Amino acid sequence: MPFHELQKSLNDVVELSELAEEESDEELDAEIAKELQSFTQKLEKLELRMMLNGQNDSCNAYLNIHAGAGGTESCDWASMLLRMYSMWAEKNNFSMETIDLLPGEEAGVKRVATIIKGSFAYGYLKSEIGAHRLVRISPFDSNSRRHTSFAAVDVIPEMDTEIDIEINEKDLKIDTYRSSGAGGQHVNKTSSAVRITYIPTGIIVQCQNDRSQHKNRATAMKMLKSKLYQIKEKEREKEFSNAYDEKGDIAWGHQIRSYVLQPYTMIKDLRTGAETGKAQSFLDGEIDDFLTSYLKWKIGK
Repeated sequence: MPFHELQKSLNDVVELSELAEEESDEELDAEIAKELQSFTQKLEKLELRMMLNGQNDSCNAYLNIHAGAGGTESCDWASMLLRMYSMWAEKNNFSMETIDLLPGEEAGVKRVATIIKGSFAYGYLKSEIGAHRLVRISPFDSNSRRHTSFAAVDVIPEMDTEIDIEINEKDLKIDTYRSSGAGGQHVNKTSSAVRITYIPTGIIVQCQNDRSQHKNRATAMKMLKSKLYQIKEKEREKEFSNAYDEKGDIAWGHQIRSYVLQPYTMIKDLRTGAETGKAQSFLDGEIDDFLTSYLKWKIGK
């Protein structure tokens, strides 16, 4: 937000306050409160934008979700997280597109890869990398027992196609398969979906959102380059291996946030200490306070 807009908002509050000293007007008091709230919101937005100063913060973001151990429970949890981020994106005027999706056998999704497009999408969402733990009464358990489920979230900045990452074709295993939607319905009768395995690290990227195999391969290669670039830049091979390996230990030791829905409601970030009892609002995409808390926590580390 331009500084002059913030200055104008502050001037409006000052002018109204000076006028209020001369007159006793309830409507004017209400107008001052409204302008002050607007100024505070703009100031918080500017403060947040100033914290988004990382090299790749302004990029679009690949957001991937993998269901952890727990079968149908974890697949359903992964789909709940997908809905949460989808609603957050919509509230913040970002676009969200599904690149690859593998449905769960009974419900939810085993994995899903998306791209969220918009200014500073990666900067806002980088706090979400890690395992997310859900505790609730299972809707799939006829005995209504409490279950714990895990899902891993991975966020990668969408890098320019010209980034300097050398990839030897011999290090790639490229498979094609029929793209499919929920319920096993085929999107295309030809083998247009593409899976690329980077053999040295075992990283797998997949794309099936286009009918063209060529376009899906290009998108998958762009995702792979973005992942490799991020690993190279931040030297986080060990941290990333847990998120990229579908068979990784998505469990207690790697969780960043806990979502408890029964017997009480509480969502807590285990890094920053931020918490809220408004679980449904949070799952409906109202996650901005937690994103901001993470950015402040990172600055204070």
